[in-house]
Amino acid sequence: MLETAALAAGMSWASGFRLYLAVFAAGVLARLGWLELPPGLQPLESWWVIGVAAVLAVAEFIADKVPGFDSVWDGIHTFVRIPAGAILAAAAFGQLDPQWMVAAGLIGGTLAGTAHAAKAGTRVLINVLPEPFSNWTASFTEDMTAIGSLLLAFFLPVVFLVVLVLFLVAAIWLLPRLWRGVRRLHATLRGGSARPGRPGPP
Repeated sequence: MLETAALAAGMSWASGFRLYLAVFAAGVLARLGWLELPPGLQPLESWWVIGVAAVLAVAEFIADKVPGFDSVWDGIHTFVRIPAGAILAAAAFGQLDPQWMVAAGLIGGTLAGTAHAAKAGTRVLINVLPEPFSNWTASFTEDMTAIGSLLLAFFLPVVFLVVLVLFLVAAIWLLPRLWRGVRRLHATLRGGSARPGRPGPP
């Protein structure tokens, strides 16, 4: 049960910012025999699923490195990552009673939504900076975080659950500040666009 909970939580959390990488990693490791997936997640071992996830993971890797477009990508994937996180968590508990599936789906969607909100809000503020290096640094950090958290969830479940609790505590502190920062940025941009331009010299 502990391993299943860590697997479900890890895939849901990673889905909030690297959905396709999470699906690809789970499928490949299971296909190689290094990871035993619950029955509900065994379809991830299909070569078709692995291939599609690999293509989309590469596309996301590239899109996430383009300042401005990464926020558009995040906006579109608001409607993909959160439901996917809920589905993956529920599928991990598919062999248990239905109430476990429902509870896992709710928790998985919440974890994916929290990770997605933290990522998307941070990127909106970073994209205001004129140079691209902050964006690239944040993106590569997210790549490494996703890989590390998935490996912990797969092979060191207790360690991962401790790390996840620390992340949730940090997210509770960070998300209100990100929201205020995004609101101030939006107000500043609206004020700048509404300000009439000065007439040029005669």
